Amino acid sequence: MSTISKGVFDFLKDLKKNNHRDWMTDNKKIYQKNEKELKAFYSNIVERLNEKDEIEKTKVFRINRDVRFSKDKTPYNVHRSASFSRAGAHRRGGYYLRLEPGNSLMGGGFFSPESPDLLRIRKEFEMDDEEIREILAYPDFKKAFGGFNTEYQVKTAPKGFSKDHPAIDLIKNKSFFVTYSYTDKEVFADDFLDKVVYHYELLRPFFDYMSDVLTTDLNGVSLID
Repeated sequence: MSTISKGVFDFLKDLKKNNHRDWMTDNKKIYQKNEKELKAFYSNIVERLNEKDEIEKTKVFRINRDVRFSKDKTPYNVHRSASFSRAGAHRRGGYYLRLEPGNSLMGGGFFSPESPDLLRIRKEFEMDDEEIREILAYPDFKKAFGGFNTEYQVKTAPKGFSKDHPAIDLIKNKSFFVTYSYTDKEVFADDFLDKVVYHYELLRPFFDYMSDVLTTDLNGVSLID
């Protein structure tokens, strides 16, 4: 399956209007049919990515919501999403895809990295931000993504960093990821798979750079065997 059928979105639109277990039970066969189609699409993504990368795992996020700490007690997500993890300790970064009527997007990068990785990235930018800025300024990358999502930042400067540092705009980030949004028309088009893979491949120089950063110390000495 190399395309997404409109039936996938029709189901999600209906689910949004009928977000309860009885409706899902009545429409379980449609849900299962859609999931089979989506998993085939994800498999095609992996096959294409493996031509230039190496994918270790596909994670399909559950349609059931975790409502334990949410005021919204509706039981189901009204989108479908998956992530694709790169193989090996020397390959960092991950790919993401969300399919939702009127709100589909791909994403990639480093969302809320663990504290040691976050500190290492910030230290790298503090020491030398030239290479990362060159990657962010690459015309095709900049046209597609603009730059890092800045929703997740500290207000001034992280502890131990100067708020006046020339790279503070990068250092303030708590995540380092980019997104590209798709219209429903693009999702249903015959070339949607090509577009998704194209946007993922735009991330490779960024992933290669960050993989090098996160697998070495500030002196460039490898941290992995």
